[in-house]
Amino acid sequence: MSVIAPGTPAPQFKLARQDGSSFSERDLLGQGTVLVFYPFAFSPVCTEQLQLYEGLLAELAEHDVKLYGVSCDSTWAQRAFAEKLGVSSEQLSDFEPKGAACRAFGVLNPAGFAERALIMIDPQGVARFSYVAPSPAELPGLEILREGLNQAFGLAAGAA
Repeated sequence: MSVIAPGTPAPQFKLARQDGSSFSERDLLGQGTVLVFYPFAFSPVCTEQLQLYEGLLAELAEHDVKLYGVSCDSTWAQRAFAEKLGVSSEQLSDFEPKGAACRAFGVLNPAGFAERALIMIDPQGVARFSYVAPSPAELPGLEILREGLNQAFGLAAGAA
């Protein structure tokens, strides 16, 4: 299975928010969404990635774009991870059933963890940009994030 292609409606999925409530495809509607899939809470590259993206959250909010971290870790691990990092982006858990949402988006590694991927969904719930890193160890830097924001939402490369 390959990553969801631009122009494809978001699949049906269910994730758990850090407080345990549900997050689904319906929560994507009405705003731009960046889903940041990452392999493991507390791993070095995931830590660097979420801290790097943290600096853009206020600007994304000005453009009505929200960024969420998604992993197959439990909500407890994600909450501890976000608190330890001091990041404010909401973390979404694909722990139960493990990897089901990652599979639906085409980013589940055969070993049972999320690939390092960026998927951007428009306010109508349609994928507008998708990127999977060549390796879980490779960080999609700000240039890739900005390229996606431009393609998905028309945000200039220097903005956001």
